[in-house]
Amino acid sequence: MAERNDFLQKVVEIKRVSKKTEGGNRLSFTCLAVVGDGQGQVGAALCRAPDVYSAVRKASRKAREKMIRVPLVGEHQTIPHRIELRRGAVHVLLKPAPPGTGLIIGGAMRAVAEAAGIKNLVGKNLGTRNKKNTVDATLKALQLLNQPNKQRRRRVKKKD
Repeated sequence: MAERNDFLQKVVEIKRVSKKTEGGNRLSFTCLAVVGDGQGQVGAALCRAPDVYSAVRKASRKAREKMIRVPLVGEHQTIPHRIELRRGAVHVLLKPAPPGTGLIIGGAMRAVAEAAGIKNLVGKNLGTRNKKNTVDATLKALQLLNQPNKQRRRRVKKKD
């Protein structure tokens, strides 16, 4: 099976895990990968395999299958509006930024933003530092973003 190489791939975390069996410990590796096209599509997956290379390939393939669309605004490619999301112990805050700001965001959230093709964004992880949960919450927040015109219409309807 041929793999497409036009996607941006970021490995967020690799962990060595072991399973207790009758014959001793069975080692394997987990890989948290984020994949995006740099044009507003991004996906993430966590997979396990006996070796690192297989875990990375497996996670990348699964992430491509689970891609979501992120609305990007203008030439400076930022998000349409501010969003704050609480999901379990994770508390994610994402705010649009003016052109030239860049990505002022750290860790696992940065990998998601870069893969999605977001150029200007300010973000903060206010909750747990668990990378898997942070990536999931960031993806959920980006998925909940509305197109700019839809957001404007919603505001007008609420004022009436």
